[in-house]
Amino acid sequence: MPVLSALMNAAISELLTPFLPPEGVRASFEIMGLDSQLIADGTYFVVEDGDQIAGCGGWSRRATLFGGDHSAGRDAALLDPRIDAARVRAMYTHPEHTRKGVGRLVLDACEAAAAAEGFARAEMAATMGGVPLYRACGYHDIEPFTAMTSSGYAVPLIRMGKALGR
Repeated sequence: MPVLSALMNAAISELLTPFLPPEGVRASFEIMGLDSQLIADGTYFVVEDGDQIAGCGGWSRRATLFGGDHSAGRDAALLDPRIDAARVRAMYTHPEHTRKGVGRLVLDACEAAAAAEGFARAEMAATMGGVPLYRACGYHDIEPFTAMTSSGYAVPLIRMGKALGR
């Protein structure tokens, strides 16, 4: 988990800078990060390049839409795949491995696993840095929203969704 946290910190620090001002990048650490529930549930994937983790991400059958272990407002209630959308969560690519298909590979694994458990749809809270990838992978915008942080910065996010093929 320390290696995953380091990757996430690097991704937040470097990959959000084209989309947010410095105070927005700093504020993002409050609403993003490692979610050990995904690891415990066995729904988290990593992509390795040699001995380095190039990217990671997961999906969840739980109600929480976004956030790490430290984030407020988490909800561990189980979703009903007959009516609810699976949650794609905690997607990060190491800055040295962007534009190599790592995010798409993780996203494909998440979608396949969620569909295998009976989910017909997936949703996520996308950061501005992730939106281009998700749109390219067939996700559509549901609604923009913000996550207010303790510093008073409203981090912009977009709830996105996609029907999963079975």
